[in-house]
Amino acid sequence: MQINEIFYSIQGEGTDMGLPTIFIRFTGCNLRCKYCDTKYAFYEGKKMSIKNIYEIISKWRCNRICITGGEPLLQDEVYDLIDFLLKKDYKVSVETNGSIDISNLAKKDVIIKMDIKLPSSGMHEKMKLENIYMLGDKDELKFVIGSKEDYKYAKKIIEEYKPRCNIIFQPVWKKLDAKNLAEWILEDMLNVRLSIQLHKILWGEERGK
Repeated sequence: MQINEIFYSIQGEGTDMGLPTIFIRFTGCNLRCKYCDTKYAFYEGKKMSIKNIYEIISKWRCNRICITGGEPLLQDEVYDLIDFLLKKDYKVSVETNGSIDISNLAKKDVIIKMDIKLPSSGMHEKMKLENIYMLGDKDELKFVIGSKEDYKYAKKIIEEYKPRCNIIFQPVWKKLDAKNLAEWILEDMLNVRLSIQLHKILWGEERGK
């Protein structure tokens, strides 16, 4: 499989924000979001086997792994890697961009962290919204919000699809003030979690953090 980078850091987003985590970033993405902060993962990377990956991750005393990208579901080998990691008793989460069918992923004992892209991304028409119905109680549905229009769009999706998973609202870094987003959430009394990308607060946009 084609891997962009593997690193050990603090999870900066979602329900496990703040927890030490091993990140395995896959190369390649089928979307081109306007605010993307990992463009280097579109093409950079090298071929790695499960054995190669395990040799790297086993040096860290951490049982949490986040498989991310790019878009990891573009590579079929990701499922073999997930099975291997689960057998090694790792707690696995998988970040996916909302444009690819997650039915195979939903059968695995993993935490799915799925985005739904909003208008400011330029990719909102590529979403498979039916994926929302496959998200369970432990999973996450993330909306990266860059404007009030995005916020209203996300609210509409929540009202229509009534997700039973954790819902994350996250401002686009350096575009939408997190305070404004917090005030909108409170004003509308939404039962969602505000995420503020802790890793960027700690290290800025340093790669591998």
